[in-house]
Amino acid sequence: MLQNTLIMKKYKKYKIGILGAGSIARAMAWTAGQMENTVAYAVASRSMDKARAFAENHNVERAYGSYEEMLDDPEVDLVYVATPHSHHYEHARMCIERGKSVLCEKAFTANLRQAEALLRLAHERKVFITEAIWTRYMPFTKTINAMVNDGTIGTPMTLTAHLSYPITHKERIRRPELAGGALLDIGLYNINFALMAFGTDISEISSAVIKSDEGMDFQDSITFKYADGKMAALQCNVFCAGDRQGIVCGDKGYFIVDNINNPQRADIYSADHKLMRTVSCPPQITGYEYEVQACIDALEHGRLECEDMPHSETLRVMGLLDSLRMEWGVRYPMDDAEV
Repeated sequence: MLQNTLIMKKYKKYKIGILGAGSIARAMAWTAGQMENTVAYAVASRSMDKARAFAENHNVERAYGSYEEMLDDPEVDLVYVATPHSHHYEHARMCIERGKSVLCEKAFTANLRQAEALLRLAHERKVFITEAIWTRYMPFTKTINAMVNDGTIGTPMTLTAHLSYPITHKERIRRPELAGGALLDIGLYNINFALMAFGTDISEISSAVIKSDEGMDFQDSITFKYADGKMAALQCNVFCAGDRQGIVCGDKGYFIVDNINNPQRADIYSADHKLMRTVSCPPQITGYEYEVQACIDALEHGRLECEDMPHSETLRVMGLLDSLRMEWGVRYPMDDAEV
């Protein structure tokens, strides 16, 4: 059993059901197997052969050849939805209708209307659901956010964040029916980084985009102007590799976060560019353990959402994503579909 700084409260052993059998599902299966409070209990795929292979390779107890079968298993305590975000609404709704608690991967849904409908149903049925935007749950993220406000760099005024990967070949990026593009796949990390560090009092948003032949956003530049004079400049793209850094600047210095997608280190510099100190992330299993533990804590206390990523924040982010896409003319088939 791997050890990290996550304090595991002594709850029952939660049985995790994984809906989807892709790469991110593999990371969750490993994580659940290493945590004290959880077990990777079941996996479901539309292919029984794929589900069986996944279960055998990742020490998962049960394999199901349909999502419905796994959701009807009374032993499943929490479902991790690991399918493409184009299908999150459909699959998370299936969970809620069967009374299963849900940890749904980011982006939560393809658009705001779907998110509103999903959360409305969860509240009506009194079923727990939260968005698995893992950086929101990481303790090191809280350390970074504290440095913004504790005087470490004086008065913070400027934030930049860049995240990019050469993934234009991936179907989920290219295809409108898979809710493709850079924004929902990676750009929401930039947006969440800014919202966590500088808050939500945004007075103006400006942006620019480069689109693919299929009409998906492949390179995005987004600027948040805040009511108090702060500014956040965010860039993401799927054309090339990038530094993944987030930088927050104040009148007494600045700090550089090594990777806004999974922060491991923050280097703090003085105003004359001398390295003052480095703050490092504590050891972790994969980083997914924090969102899982947050779900367990919420369920043990009878809550329907997580404090680290409340439903209001999920809706706020989905609203921002919608408004940017509409401005750019990036549309998905589900934007016109009934919910």
